Amino acid sequence: MKKLAIGAALTGALALTGLAAPVASAATPSLVFSGVTVNKGKAIVVGTTGTVNVPVTYNLTRPADLVIDNKKTFAAVVLYRGSLKSVDNELGPEVMPTCTTTATTATTVTQRCTETIPVSPRDYLYEAADAGTWKAAGVYAHMDSTVSDDFLSSETNMAMWGNLTTAKVQRAAKLTTDATPEPVKKGKTLTVKGALTRANWANGKYSGYVGQTATLQFRAKGSSTYKNVKTVKSGTAGALSTTVKANADGYYRYTFAGTSTTAAATAAGDYVDVK
Repeated sequence: MKKLAIGAALTGALALTGLAAPVASAATPSLVFSGVTVNKGKAIVVGTTGTVNVPVTYNLTRPADLVIDNKKTFAAVVLYRGSLKSVDNELGPEVMPTCTTTATTATTVTQRCTETIPVSPRDYLYEAADAGTWKAAGVYAHMDSTVSDDFLSSETNMAMWGNLTTAKVQRAAKLTTDATPEPVKKGKTLTVKGALTRANWANGKYSGYVGQTATLQFRAKGSSTYKNVKTVKSGTAGALSTTVKANADGYYRYTFAGTSTTAAATAAGDYVDVK
């Protein structure tokens, strides 16, 4: 299982390939990260394939004489799970942030920064515990090195400011609906089956979500509104099943409101012709 060291989200900028971990040397500058917004305040919903690109915006106030050049000196926002003392997992940008100056004083510069954190389930999410609440931290790093055939030296200073805001990471969910028989005589019984599954990052597949409440809805032909019919608990492998009386042509579907770790889902409507 791959784990990221805190700060590794700066994508190689904080270390030189093949070198031992450098020792901090320079003094840490006074930085203030504020107004941090992750994914426009929405949950980060991740399936089993593909990359979810998460936008992050924030204000960075730095000393006027400090240059963030993204060559030797870096600043960014990362997401982490756990605490700074004991990080369980981390997500961060692969491309340095873009910042625009918004205010200056005699001693400080304030910038509005934007960055993108790519979240690939295959690379960065490993276990059920990765679904839940993450925290944001501001990262500063300065790296200076000299490398030649005759001499090698490297010095780095890194600092992090945690608990800037929180972001929810959720497993994507899928929901299906199948009503039978089709067509059906008016007043006869319809069996409406389905399945509720969610992303399993450990094996890269969707697995049944057992013991969850889904709502069966019906939309009559010619209407644009679904109405709740009844609630159903998911069973083995996330299976859903219930019966209703067929009274009119229309669409049946299941909906799932979601949980703290799993996103909401709505199945496509299954049309039933009532004779």
